[in-house]
Amino acid sequence: MRLFRPAAPRLAPGDLIEVEGRPVRLRVHGRARRVSLRLDVASREVIATAPNARRLSEAAAFAKSRAGWIAARLDSLPSGAGFAPGVVIQVNGAPLRLERAAMRVAPRVIPARDGEPARLVAYGEGATYARAVERALKAEALRVLTERTAVHVAALRAPMPKVAVMDARARWGSCKPPSSIRYVWRLIAAPPFVLDYVVAHEVAHLRECNHSSRFWAEVDGLYGDPSEARAWLRRHGPTLHALGRS
Repeated sequence: MRLFRPAAPRLAPGDLIEVEGRPVRLRVHGRARRVSLRLDVASREVIATAPNARRLSEAAAFAKSRAGWIAARLDSLPSGAGFAPGVVIQVNGAPLRLERAAMRVAPRVIPARDGEPARLVAYGEGATYARAVERALKAEALRVLTERTAVHVAALRAPMPKVAVMDARARWGSCKPPSSIRYVWRLIAAPPFVLDYVVAHEVAHLRECNHSSRFWAEVDGLYGDPSEARAWLRRHGPTLHALGRS
């Protein structure tokens, strides 16, 4: 006969638990006033947030009580579009077919011709092939994003910042005035007018590190009305984040 019940395992920030087979990540946020749940589209997890570490068990219990909500949100996400030979993706607003090279070569994009779509040729199998495709797409994204940044920076009459690509989960870009701007590389698969809006948005932050009316006036001067691009990102952002994730 057991006299004592085994202690429940101590939970820590960052722990991943399962709620009816779905992933839930535990977080602590000092400014939170209560336990809450939110969907993280990019990581394809639900985040259970507690005001402090002592209340993580409460956050975990709350997540389990909302199992139906969690299942509905996660199951509604678009399936990942993994990189494999034969897959056709959109890049720079045009179709791009992924192909496997017969020998070890650096991944490269071959322009469209004779009615055939552009091709991205890479070497390898499985995960090795997917990583090669991702490297090529990151390089293409950096090229295009740098070009568009230069255009908007010139219009703003500001010094050209360093441009880099990243794989952020909560934003499409970030700006650290006056020296650097980073963009999510998967924007290369968005329509050009959407990519250009994100670039104009981040370049505007070189002048205004906020989202005040003055900031939006800068965006309007660089890009025009951003409502269509913002609506596209809200509607198709989950699919864009799923690109390359099998």
